[in-house]
Amino acid sequence: MATYAIGDIQGCYDELQQLLEKLRFDPAADRLWLTGDLVNRGPRSLEVLRLVKGLGERAVTVLGNHDLHLLALWQHHHRHFKSNDTLSAIFAAADGEELLHWLRLQPLMHHDPDLGFAMIHAGLPPQWDMAQALACAAEVESVLRSDRFHEFLGHMYGNKPALWSESLSGWDRLRFIVNCFTRLRFCSPDGTLDFRHKGHPEEQPSAEHLPWFRLPQRRSRGTPIVFGHWSTLGLYQADNVHAIDTGCLWGGTLTALRLEDGALTSLPCEGYSVPGAE
Repeated sequence: MATYAIGDIQGCYDELQQLLEKLRFDPAADRLWLTGDLVNRGPRSLEVLRLVKGLGERAVTVLGNHDLHLLALWQHHHRHFKSNDTLSAIFAAADGEELLHWLRLQPLMHHDPDLGFAMIHAGLPPQWDMAQALACAAEVESVLRSDRFHEFLGHMYGNKPALWSESLSGWDRLRFIVNCFTRLRFCSPDGTLDFRHKGHPEEQPSAEHLPWFRLPQRRSRGTPIVFGHWSTLGLYQADNVHAIDTGCLWGGTLTALRLEDGALTSLPCEGYSVPGAE
């Protein structure tokens, strides 16, 4: 049995199928961990959702910003539609509603104590240890899985508040949590989130901000974390993190990390978009 963590797919269904064939993935024995952003910008988001849902408990996916964007479009009648969204086939599909309800039940964070790994889509603020990160994820997951999910999705967008405090409450608290798990790349030494910069850390114009995983006071440092989201970072394995969004969408590769022994497998991809786009 093997557990394969795979970076952001974003509707690149054909490439996902080819990678699974290359891995000789056996759904009867193996497991998949998917770092979120199953959908959008690529051409076959509907098929990706069907495949992952069909794997049942053999696949775990966390929610990414594009997955939540899809849910917001569904509930708020395309109010947040972007010109490069490629999601219309999901809304038109006979099983679209079933897939969307399944998607909103997925977690923001997954942790397997036996494997010793955690998985998120984007990042964690330095103030959270693993227990607090899981508790914060559960706060949002509880709302998404309730009859208040429509209301939450209407308050989800925005960059504020930018600094964690236990006193945060209501939509501000939930928005901060979601922004960490699904959008975070850089933050300042005190943990203030920065969403202006999306490039590689070496191209960061200001020394004031660091990648979230390099902050020396980061309290989640003791657990290996697999994440995606940061296509311009590419494959990165240091600081007790494993970044595996290697830019399939824009012509990079689709990468799988076997968690049991660290083996990497990658598939060259055609590309459908440009690097750095959320």
